Amino acid sequence: MGATIQTLSGLPANRLLAEFSLWSADLVRIADDVARVDSFVDIYHADVADGHFSPALLLFPDLIAQLRPLTAKPIHVHLMVADSGLMDQINQFAEAGADIISIHAENRNVEAGLAAIRAHGLAAGIVLQLHTPVAAATPRLDDLAMLTLLGTKMGIKGVGLDPEAEARMREARAMIDSRPDARRILLAADGGIREHTVPGLRRAGADTIVMGSLAFGAEDLAQRIAWVHGLTGSTNGPA
Repeated sequence: MGATIQTLSGLPANRLLAEFSLWSADLVRIADDVARVDSFVDIYHADVADGHFSPALLLFPDLIAQLRPLTAKPIHVHLMVADSGLMDQINQFAEAGADIISIHAENRNVEAGLAAIRAHGLAAGIVLQLHTPVAAATPRLDDLAMLTLLGTKMGIKGVGLDPEAEARMREARAMIDSRPDARRILLAADGGIREHTVPGLRRAGADTIVMGSLAFGAEDLAQRIAWVHGLTGSTNGPA
């Protein structure tokens, strides 16, 4: 298991974080891809979908368990699974070595899921689909280390950023920053992450972006990540 919450607290707060989506890695040679990109990664993002809650079908605990010894970077598992399997998947990915596990606000047993994640000593997150109001996360902020907003329909690659994504990000940024508790909650943008959309999401308050082909397909990854790190953030949120 990784260093979990301690690792997250050590992530830079003065720049945009690069969260690399393992879904966009070369899944046949994923260990080689991790070795190639690891020095540029702040967080690895592992999408997990059961083909029911989400139309996709990916990734599994044994893969994370095999990747865990290959990197000291935090692994963020995004669970897109039906309620019937949620608790079992939380336990399996915790045992596999996840540092952060995020579940959907649309799941019915969110409270139990967040409690189970924290019981494993892991950082807990919530993910909001496009149709879910940002305010739905407000009652659970005290339990969260990360809040992720989807900017596209769940489990579908290659589609454009929703027109409401930046406004939703600004709303979430204001919600987080208005808390009396100074504890850090990472605000993540996931979906529709392209060279032309990242600056706006950063200005809207994103702390981290889930990069797929923008990272793994970059011709010059060092240059791409230097560009990400240099983007200016919200005047209201973290720089």
